[in-house]
Amino acid sequence: MLHMNDNALHTVEARIREQAAAYCASNNVPGFVAGVYHAGEQVVVAHGTANAATGAPMLEDTGFLFGSVTKVLTTTLVLQQVDRGLLDLDTPVVKHLPDFALTAPGAADKILVRHLISHTNGIDADLFFPDVKGRDALKTYVHRLASSCGALFEPGERLSYSNGGMIVAGRLLEVVTGMSFPDLLERDIYAPVGMKNSGTSAEQAILRSTAIGHFPDPRTMAARPTGMFMLPDTWGPAGGTPIGTIADLLAFGRTHLAGGLSPSGARVLSAESTALMQQVSYDMATPNVPPMGLGWVRYPFGDTTVLAMSGASPGGVSILCVVPEHDLVFAAFGNTPGAIVLHDRILQRLLSERLGVRIPTLISEPEKDVDLTPYVGTYRSDQLRIDVRIVDGQLEERTTYEPADESQERIFTEFAGGMTSAPPQRYVPIRPGLFAPAGYPLETFDGYLRLLLVSYHDVRDGRARFRNGGGRLTRRA
Repeated sequence: MLHMNDNALHTVEARIREQAAAYCASNNVPGFVAGVYHAGEQVVVAHGTANAATGAPMLEDTGFLFGSVTKVLTTTLVLQQVDRGLLDLDTPVVKHLPDFALTAPGAADKILVRHLISHTNGIDADLFFPDVKGRDALKTYVHRLASSCGALFEPGERLSYSNGGMIVAGRLLEVVTGMSFPDLLERDIYAPVGMKNSGTSAEQAILRSTAIGHFPDPRTMAARPTGMFMLPDTWGPAGGTPIGTIADLLAFGRTHLAGGLSPSGARVLSAESTALMQQVSYDMATPNVPPMGLGWVRYPFGDTTVLAMSGASPGGVSILCVVPEHDLVFAAFGNTPGAIVLHDRILQRLLSERLGVRIPTLISEPEKDVDLTPYVGTYRSDQLRIDVRIVDGQLEERTTYEPADESQERIFTEFAGGMTSAPPQRYVPIRPGLFAPAGYPLETFDGYLRLLLVSYHDVRDGRARFRNGGGRLTRRA
């Protein structure tokens, strides 16, 4: 085991290189890049191929889509405006965005700025993909919410991972600063943090080494390149468009380690706002949904908290983890969706071997004779339907995507690699209201993959009102 005072990261570098090579070979992941900053030292490891179509190698400074890691950048931008007195977290969003509305009359009026960045806003827009380009993309997104998307719950009442909330926050930033979201991101995050190789468009990305995503071919399981590089401009603040390198993400993570001071010493965020982002803003008190800060998700590993956000892009997945009490940042990108398992394994190894953190068992032995009937039924959210029934003493879930129109179907299908409905998934009861996908050893869920667990909430008259999978709520139809 490497002890805290052993600062040489070369052992960590060698182990990540070995781990990445083995996982990528056995799971058909073309390429992987990861970096660790710890106590003043930093390493970056690259492996494999950035683009299977061209054979371009994955390099230490290859760029990749941040995906939802962008949500922490967007939240940082919001808190900057709070520091400057342009925004108040407890102000209704409609004060700044009078045209912000949802299909349920009056629902948007109750949403505060804080609800947007703590995923407690209830906006039912997780798969809402308006295909709009250019400077007015976010304005158009907010305008179309009024006729397309409703509310899942009352603001502040529950927690549900919210792309829509972050996109509305991006539009809010445009209105209060008078700048487009991409320009603001470049001026107020990329520049002061020192994210020298980050951009916000495919036009910028093509000028340097950039990875693309891949999906497993259903017939051969070999990785095939994605047909869509990035999501529409409407998804910029939620993670559709920002691109950068591992070194850039490590610099951003270090800024949050250092109370808002960038590695070059520039003040990016006040110490108070940096701390506020890291504090619990909502806790659902269920193992599959870690407590939420502002922007950050707070993963408990025993007594150690890992501030984290992962980010899916078409055929790729990134992650950024910050461990304040151990002065450590970990960032990674793999160019198939399955690379999230490798992210999780490296994170747990860093915690246990590098930092000496004891990772406790999250899920103990399942309870016997759990009544499954409260969870049976149909649950819905925007363009998504989940049918739940009992089969052989387990729950079986069948998930169906129900596109609102042709454009949404095209974007979602490309984003999902051509799959629009998943095969039925069985779940075994762990205890009332908590279920694990069948066939997985329980230790699978000790780390980041606790998100694979499913929970049901608010049982009334013998029926659950909400299902939570991957941090996202669907409501009983």
